Amino acid sequence: MTEQKMPVCVVGGGSFGTTLANLMAAHDVPVTLWLRDEKVASEITDMHQNSRYLPGVMLDPRLQVTTDLAAALASADLVFLAIPSGSFRSVLKQIGSDLAGKGVISTTKGIEQPGFLMMSEIVEQEAPDARVAVLSGPNLAKEMAAGALTATVVASQDEALCRQVQQVLGSKSLRVYASQDRYGVELGGALKNVYAIMSGMAAAMGVGENTKSMLITRALAEMTRFAVHMGANPLTFLGLAGVGDLIVTCTSPQSRNYQVGHALGKGQTLEDSVAQLGQVAEGVNTLRVLKQKSEQEQVYMPLVAGLYAILFEHKPLADVISGLMSAEQKDDVEFIAIPDGDALGEKSR
Repeated sequence: MTEQKMPVCVVGGGSFGTTLANLMAAHDVPVTLWLRDEKVASEITDMHQNSRYLPGVMLDPRLQVTTDLAAALASADLVFLAIPSGSFRSVLKQIGSDLAGKGVISTTKGIEQPGFLMMSEIVEQEAPDARVAVLSGPNLAKEMAAGALTATVVASQDEALCRQVQQVLGSKSLRVYASQDRYGVELGGALKNVYAIMSGMAAAMGVGENTKSMLITRALAEMTRFAVHMGANPLTFLGLAGVGDLIVTCTSPQSRNYQVGHALGKGQTLEDSVAQLGQVAEGVNTLRVLKQKSEQEQVYMPLVAGLYAILFEHKPLADVISGLMSAEQKDDVEFIAIPDGDALGEKSR
């Protein structure tokens, strides 16, 4: 499935960036992984390991690593961005002109303020001549690196770019499905992190299976309501980038956002929970942004409001739960019959 063997650069040597680069290298795709840390780069080159972000995983010896970003980009036709949202724009400002004509695929799940911008929209601003796509789905890095059967979604209106991503990433262990709803796919990947924090808290508190199911299902309804209001296709949230990603993030202890929530549920402070993780948990920042945007857009998001009240307003958990359970009981499924146009995700943003 890698007949064209297009040269690839992966920008970012964290767990997911390393995993993507390693998967492609293992299938004879000429791929270079860029990262800032000379020590980590040397470890990957000499020991074929990234013990900081992907401990216990032996990396393919064909994986090339560099700390020279300009050189890595110069030889690549496809560029995967796997860098934290907090440094996303600063990196794009450095390399925007080097991305002209290249296929640029964002894997980062976050939202920038001000402006409520998706990462792909930042790419469009800083690299206006690039071809842009996003990659999202139920993709835990450690499982993917271990060869577990996995599926993901590449989203772009550039169908040729989608096919190119499928060719370099698709394998016997990884299925890559395509979507034209780039905004919906990307928004789903960002929003689900918020609900993973809530699910981690619930698990730490020992709630029942009924409660866990209710939380995940209502989370899906809530994030879909918001996404459709913002212009996404509701059907996107029935796929891998919606319900698929939500399920794995809300149920797996491997999820960083779930880990933060679990620590919170055990009584740790937010600061200690994030510090203990040692990696970025995008859901904490996304919660702040989403709370503000939902109020601005007047979209009903009681789970977001409740979690925000617990984390940032220090309201007692019992009071928040009581408020959630006494709220108005509305429709279970909201998008069975909606106006023409909106059903296709054509609402203007």
